[in-house]
Amino acid sequence: MESDVYSFALKETLNEIGNVCPDINNAFVFKENGEVVASDEKTSEKTVTRVVNAFDGILEKADSIGNIEGVTLECSKGRVNVSLVNDDFYLLTVTSKKADINYVNTVTRVIIPTVLRLLEKIHPAPLKSSEVSPEIEPATSEIEEPVEQAEETITPEEETLEEEIKPEPLLPETPVNQLIVENLGGLLVPSDTVRIDKEILSQWEELYEDKKINMVEIETFDGKTTTCKVKPIKDSKYEGKGIIRMPEKIQLTLEIKRGELVRVKPVID
Repeated sequence: MESDVYSFALKETLNEIGNVCPDINNAFVFKENGEVVASDEKTSEKTVTRVVNAFDGILEKADSIGNIEGVTLECSKGRVNVSLVNDDFYLLTVTSKKADINYVNTVTRVIIPTVLRLLEKIHPAPLKSSEVSPEIEPATSEIEEPVEQAEETITPEEETLEEEIKPEPLLPETPVNQLIVENLGGLLVPSDTVRIDKEILSQWEELYEDKKINMVEIETFDGKTTTCKVKPIKDSKYEGKGIIRMPEKIQLTLEIKRGELVRVKPVID
């Protein structure tokens, strides 16, 4: 696969992770040989080069002690974490001291490997050759004869029919958001309703001309789907974190649990 495909997809992914986890100050992906694949928009090339060079000595010793799967450095202002996301790619994140490491790890260890697996399945089609076969000579303009187009005659009946048949307005493409499952429980909590950010609901409703969104379709990465009611998140500590709060009954239906990633899209009547 072309390296620019990896770079573009991973750069956009790292930027989105930074939006979901604002406590991540820097993030980039590099290979075991030190080649930098992609970095987020907050990380300069100078910073990336300095950090990769600092880890060269550790990675060179990996053959004798086994492949390094993770390194964490505790600093006075935060943490530096390096983790192996597949056989050849490492993810480095720099987080603030107040960052929720469990939440950061949950996001990065799900999203980055998922994106890499999807990229591995992409096989760009070979370009078709534009060369002309030497055995077949192209037609010259000397043997081309102009072809007169027959004038189309539209009857009054056809004009009336065209006026009556008006194309229906095209609906915008259904948006899909990737959200992390969080438990939703309580005595008065309905078992058929999930909760997501009100900002996401507002964006969907604006896209469909202020149409009220009451239902969503949830799909796992294993292909299991279900449709349920949706309401905005009430607890402010879950807002803006890319969370979908989900009752246990729906989790059992989808055969998933807290911390897993799902695709969510609005159901439009």
